[in-house]
Amino acid sequence: MYVVRPVETSDIVALEALASVVTPGVHTLPRTRATIERAVEHSIASFKAQPDLPTEESYFFVLESAADRSIAGTAAISATAGSSGTFFSFRNDVLNQVSRDLNISHNVHALTLCSDLTGYSQLSSFYLRNRGEIGDEAALLSRARLLFAAVAPQRFSEKFFASMSGITDANGRSPFWEALGRKFFQMDFLEAERTIEGARNRTLIVELMPHYPVYVPLLPGEAQAAMGQVHAEGELPFEILSDEGFEPDEYIDIFDGGPILQAHKNALRSFSQSTFRNVVSRKNDDAPAATCLVATAREERFRAVMTDCAVPDLSDAVALSDETMRVLDVATGDSVLCVKL
Repeated sequence: MYVVRPVETSDIVALEALASVVTPGVHTLPRTRATIERAVEHSIASFKAQPDLPTEESYFFVLESAADRSIAGTAAISATAGSSGTFFSFRNDVLNQVSRDLNISHNVHALTLCSDLTGYSQLSSFYLRNRGEIGDEAALLSRARLLFAAVAPQRFSEKFFASMSGITDANGRSPFWEALGRKFFQMDFLEAERTIEGARNRTLIVELMPHYPVYVPLLPGEAQAAMGQVHAEGELPFEILSDEGFEPDEYIDIFDGGPILQAHKNALRSFSQSTFRNVVSRKNDDAPAATCLVATAREERFRAVMTDCAVPDLSDAVALSDETMRVLDVATGDSVLCVKL
């Protein structure tokens, strides 16, 4: 069994090992010891805080094996994307061009630099060490962040988004960046990512990126083809979030052109299909088991697992095994949040 829990200072060495093998320019996991330490410290402070409204908090989670306590993955969620600035993205627009003299009217696809997603809560830092061996726990890792948001809605916006990694080759070359970003930054894609540390809220972005709409038909075909496309390593989180209720198409990343998934919380399964239930001990003669994501209803010492449990339709109870109760650190009568897979 795996459990998702908030990161601790004792996880820093394991996180450093994970960061050493991530693909450059693809994952938003902090890369250096210093950035990892800052992310862990910020997360611990965020969990301790008691905000009435979402501000600069960021919550960092790890996927831990209950058997040997090894760290198998990471995921994070920020209360607001633009807490330390303005979050920038490209919005897909359609511009209508009309010539009455020639009696011609047509639509043109354009990209407009915008800050529409500023204030949304942002999902990031999703990474699995051995995704081929993890299986359905990948969904647990990704969706546990949203279960925490459902437990503590005052900490988050009513709207969420996740920026997916766009197309890059084995050398970290991005066709979208080569056609657009390089013209304004005068540097390679990976160098630009290192310069801004993966952020999309730095002032230099609005200082350097084009302020007027970019006409997509003027971009090279390779760059156009890359727009809205997901890197191979991003396909799994893309599928999980799409199944959760996120949708693409309106926005893309300003650097690599990857899709940005966004949704109102009411469209997400972790909110609309989850219910609070009281824990009872599972017996052999309980109702047929269903696979569920189960999370503690407390903000402090939050835990989430994927497990088989009995959820009677006409009851507010959920029957959990002794092992599941131990891993979640809950007892009979405690409240948990459940959603069926």
